[in-house]
Amino acid sequence: MLKITGTFLDEISWDIPHHNWGVKEWDRDFQSMKAIGIDTVIMIRCGLRKYLTYPSQVLMKRENCIEPYSDLVDMFLTLAEKYEMSFYFGTYDSARPADSLDFQWEVDTNKMVIEEAWQRYGHRKAFKGWYLSTEISHKTGNVAETYAAIGSFCKAVSGGLPVLVSPFIQGVKANADLGINAGSIPLEQHEKDWDEIFSCIAGSVDAIAFQDGHVELQELEDYLRINMALARKYNVQCWTNCETFDRDMPIKFLPVKWEKMWYKLRAAERVGIEKAITFEFSHFMSPNSAYIQAHGLYDRYREYAKLI
Repeated sequence: MLKITGTFLDEISWDIPHHNWGVKEWDRDFQSMKAIGIDTVIMIRCGLRKYLTYPSQVLMKRENCIEPYSDLVDMFLTLAEKYEMSFYFGTYDSARPADSLDFQWEVDTNKMVIEEAWQRYGHRKAFKGWYLSTEISHKTGNVAETYAAIGSFCKAVSGGLPVLVSPFIQGVKANADLGINAGSIPLEQHEKDWDEIFSCIAGSVDAIAFQDGHVELQELEDYLRINMALARKYNVQCWTNCETFDRDMPIKFLPVKWEKMWYKLRAAERVGIEKAITFEFSHFMSPNSAYIQAHGLYDRYREYAKLI
């Protein structure tokens, strides 16, 4: 039985509302994560456009970012240590479209952020890895080279701590309003593109967790099987990012129907994937979420995992 053992932490949100939680509320949510076996928390990004999770002198000067009200990185690390979880630090997301990404700017900026973050937080017990926040679905621009350059720098700075990425599959549900070309890439093209990308990032990226919500459910297993084979070929760990929000509803975004989540977990298990993370527990799966439907999803998952 494949279980959810990791989640993204998203409080510098792109397209979902903020909970506006403080330490008390986050502590309660970490308790709920721990209760279902989550051992890994991944801060999805340290900053997005002008907003930050910590007072980055680099980004406040270089990108004119707004000084944050509190240091969320310190709080997440403290809670991860309290609940014995591994914390992955997410890089800066400028929100520039992938196909027009300034390769050198992106690399240089994130190198400075990575150095700064390591100096501030690298001594912390829970700091166990890095997450590269740029998301792609196919070979475009210099993004694979950006992954390789930033991932290698993360590992060099931190003495080899693992690097994670979470791309998506270019399926029929890919979002055109996010600057992504709508429409589906056939399996053969997906395999060709990702063979090239894997060959570029191998050695710089340790784990890859494809988002599972952009293709139709009946297609998912075929794509996951290709992802798993390529990961094995290039000696990269293959996880799955089991999305707990629903892309099929007219409202963006509500907690996913449990049956869909159950289907996706079983598909990943059948192809041999051993670790499942989710985007994202606190909004879409937590008993503490502002979305009432998330409370039910938590209970259905606990039934599935034989926790109740």
